[in-house]
Formats: sequence, C-alpha cells, structure tokens
Amino acid sequence: MKNLLNKLLESRSLHREEASRLMHGIASGQLNETQMAAVLTSFIMRSISLDELMGFREALLELAIQPRLNNGDIIDLCGTGGDGKNTFNISTLSAFVVAGSGIPVAKHGNYGVSSMSGSSNVMEQLGYKFSNDEGKLQAELEDTGICFMHAPLFHPALKAVGGVRRQLGIKSFFNILGPLVNPANPCYQASGVFNLETGRIYSYLLQKENKEFRVIHSMDGYDEVSLTAHTRIFSPRGESLLKEDDFGLETNRPEELFGGKDLDEAVGIFLRVLKDEATPAQKNAVAANAAIAIECYKKNISLRDAVAAAMESIQSRKAFQTFENLINSQK
Repeated sequence: MKNLLNKLLESRSLHREEASRLMHGIASGQLNETQMAAVLTSFIMRSISLDELMGFREALLELAIQPRLNNGDIIDLCGTGGDGKNTFNISTLSAFVVAGSGIPVAKHGNYGVSSMSGSSNVMEQLGYKFSNDEGKLQAELEDTGICFMHAPLFHPALKAVGGVRRQLGIKSFFNILGPLVNPANPCYQASGVFNLETGRIYSYLLQKENKEFRVIHSMDGYDEVSLTAHTRIFSPRGESLLKEDDFGLETNRPEELFGGKDLDEAVGIFLRVLKDEATPAQKNAVAANAAIAIECYKKNISLRDAVAAAMESIQSRKAFQTFENLINSQK
C-alpha cells in the first residue's frame, strides 16, 4: 500500500491492477484516514486515467453485495454530483417520475459530499429505511416500481472512505465511480457527468457491456439536463447535442434550479415537485431528465413523447403516489 501511495503522491498514474489492489486495501481497512485523504487529494491535481478508473471499478464490483433484481430489467438514474451547482435533487425526483410512468427503477445513491442534500440525505429524511436485503428491494420493485440502494451498504470501500469524503467536502474520483457501480447491474442506465471527458470515458466503458445507456452533460457544467444550456448526450449510437427546444420546454435560469440552503428546504422542494406544486422551471428540469431515461428504456419513443409521459406522471400525481407507496412500505 505504501508504494502505491507514494506513486500517487508523485503524480504518477496507477496501472489497472494497482488501482484494483488499492481499492481492495481501502475496503479491508489497510489504510488509515490520513492515508485515505492522501489518496483522494492526489486526484485533485490531475484527472483519473482510464486504467485507474477501470481498476477501481472492478474492485468495487468484486467486493460488492450484488442483489439480483428483476433479472436486470431495471433502469438507474444517477449522476456523479460534484458539479458545484447546488441544484435540487433532480435525478432522484426523475427516478420517481420514471417509476410513475411504469418503468422499474433501482436508484443508486449516497449522502451528499459537496452539498448537504444528496439523494440518500433526502430519502432518509423522508422515512426510507436503507437496506441491502435482496428480498426487501425486490418486493419494493414489485409493489411500488422503485427501490433505493444506499451505496455504502453494498460497497465496503465506500463505507470505509465515507467519513473522510465528508470531512474533505470535495468531489473525488468516487463521484465518477458512483453511477458505474450500481450493484444490481441494471440493463438500462441514465447517468449525468460533470464534464465531457468523464462522459466519453463512461460511453467507452458502457458500450463494452451491451447496456442501453444515456450519459448526460449540460454544456454549462451540470451533471444533468438543466435546460440552462444545450445538453450533450452519449449513447450506444454515438454523441448528439440536444437544444432546449428539442424537449419542447422553456429555457431555465441557473437560479431557478437552486437546491436550498439546508436539508429541510431541499426536502420541501422535493415534495412540491412530486405534488405538482413546484415552479415550471423545476418541473421542466425533472421532466427533461426523466424523459431521457424513458426514451432510453423504451427505445422506440420520441424525445417529445417521452417528455409528455414524464409530465403526465407528475401532473397525474402518479410519481407522488409511487413515492408514497414506497415510504408507506417501510412501516
């Protein structure tokens, strides 16, 4: 471990096998908090290499608890976070909108690191009980159309490094790994990334796995469709650039996507969107992201028809009913 740490601190890249060994060391407690902080900060000054990302990812998946849910016939909506935009919980809300439209969702998430309202923060505050029990998760999928997987319960390395990540409060390579390590191995994936370089790496990796995927990056830096700028989409068929009008939706202003000053405010926004009581900008952002996922899963639906399906899920309150059913199932 010491040799690997020294290599990182000398700004040298790890080979794929070395990255895998380092992640195994983190998971098994071979690194103390100071050493883990050194690993995280070593990547602040440079980008993670493809070999490193593949090695870290392989180790996380080897070590993970991997529930078999719907034989993989599920979609995950998960972003890297770390874009510094402090938006409300768009991807988590989109997951309920997609589930409300009849598509099975296994949402992978975690506590916020650079913000106070990560998906796990909001779900926990609203009464969801985290579990890695396959039976519970499958029952939630069958009964409500959605389940939530709190990443540290499935990934020993994420649990080991969680405290250090929160203390540092900065994005790290774990942000990049998050959407790539859903333990249920969904056949469909809609993932937001905070820069184009990461988007291209995701596309390269996911194309090798015969998945139907959409990787999303707003050209002004959001790891989701913000409608504040054009959106770059990566899919198995290549790259495309979507304008706001392609969704049939109005352009948003950045301040309209603000996630709130604290967790209570974030939860309030979350519930208002689900109850169809939010601002047009908030609903449009959620509908646009949900539409990308709906189009990914259904394949033969147009983007505008996918937006209409997402809006119907919100306005009919099917998304809210899905959320209520999931929370009520915890009692």
